[in-house]
Amino acid sequence: MHQTIRLIILLVFCAATTAMITSASSVKPKFRVLVLYENGGHHIAYSKRARVWLDELAAKSHFQVDYINNTDTIDDELLSRYQLFLQLDYPPYGWKEKAVTAFENYITKGRGGWIGFHHASLLGEFDGYPMWIWFSQFLGDIRYKNYISTFVQGTVKVEDAKHPVMKGVPSSFIIKKEEFYTYNSSPRSNVSVIASVDEATYIPDTTIKMGDHPVVWTNTKVPARNIYIFMGHSPDLFENKPYTALFRNSIFWAAGQ
Repeated sequence: MHQTIRLIILLVFCAATTAMITSASSVKPKFRVLVLYENGGHHIAYSKRARVWLDELAAKSHFQVDYINNTDTIDDELLSRYQLFLQLDYPPYGWKEKAVTAFENYITKGRGGWIGFHHASLLGEFDGYPMWIWFSQFLGDIRYKNYISTFVQGTVKVEDAKHPVMKGVPSSFIIKKEEFYTYNSSPRSNVSVIASVDEATYIPDTTIKMGDHPVVWTNTKVPARNIYIFMGHSPDLFENKPYTALFRNSIFWAAGQ
């Protein structure tokens, strides 16, 4: 008799557990993110660390992340599945023609949000490819000029503390190792600057400077929520709390959450 009762209890417990697991696995994600990342070169360490961080955040916050490492599959149909397109250290050249068209439609028609990091502003003629004029204008009508190949530490100063991506981010924070790019001109007159790097704080000092040097900005002239974050070279950035707060806030803001 007791064995029968124990068996019934065990069966009920197993059934309940199975139901809970099935229910959890069938929960619809809050939103979906497509990440285009570099799978080689000197940014691969950052990309690998970013994937770990993103997957942990997605699991905790109940959204879905899918990854691609080239633009071969990008078209209107693919992008229509995602509320956010994240360009993780992937340059704006060498894209397939259909990917170029689909991305421009995604942004100009407000079909989803976009976050670009670091290498996404490598605008110019590289590897035999012409500069993507539309992308240059989207990022503030800029063109890559130079970079600090020896790396420096610098202090980032928040200019728009009221912007949602800066929630919980201090008014200034240190980036310990970055190869800050310079451009042919500041994007400031064409975008809304959220933060800039104080070049006077560079350690060690360098002559590779812009003067006015925005590093986080958004283009409010297009329908899509978008943000460009320059910092994105070292995997150590994911140990930097202000940086991860900025990254996390940007995901939810750009995805419209």
